[in-house]
Amino acid sequence: MIASLLAATLLAAAPVSPLNVVKNGNAAVQKAANAPGATVQSLATVVESFVDFQELAKRALGEKAWKGLTPAQQKEFTDTMTGLLRASYAQKAIGQAKADVKYGKESVQGTEATVDTELTVKKDQVPVNYKLYKASAKADWRIYDVVTDDVSLVDTYSGQFKKILSTKGFDGLLTTLKSKRAQLEKENANTSAASVNESAAGGTGAAPQAK
Repeated sequence: MIASLLAATLLAAAPVSPLNVVKNGNAAVQKAANAPGATVQSLATVVESFVDFQELAKRALGEKAWKGLTPAQQKEFTDTMTGLLRASYAQKAIGQAKADVKYGKESVQGTEATVDTELTVKKDQVPVNYKLYKASAKADWRIYDVVTDDVSLVDTYSGQFKKILSTKGFDGLLTTLKSKRAQLEKENANTSAASVNESAAGGTGAAPQAK
């Protein structure tokens, strides 16, 4: 009895692997997308449980630019990008909710990991690779980037940010992101998961253009 309880405790405490984080995340999205009355907002909450939008935003901006911001600017940028990413990523996740997913290899190097998958949507096979990290050796694995058909979400945003920063500066970038966030949230406010699923079923989606 004691041995079985100890084994159960150890099992419960065992860290979840990067592969299982991705599998559990996809399962949670499928369940939430098919729930009665599902919306993009409800999906966004589910996605946020396994995707670290703050880390994604920070890496997209770049270490040099990030360190050049004041703590107040860092918080405002992170909050704005988190709202934008929640809305856009949830739309993408809904579009993939009914896709057939094949899981490939898991690669771990220290606190960084990659999980390869392949999505089949309407007979189209699309490679989707997830990049994960953990803040410390004992922290949980979290997704911070998604590479769809060799196109990285972090790299896409990074390229857009650099262009805007070079012409409009940080204030201009922040204004642009706030405007895009407001637009997406307005579109998603009364949008059901079913209607988004219909419009997104033909593809895997992409990062919204911040311009």
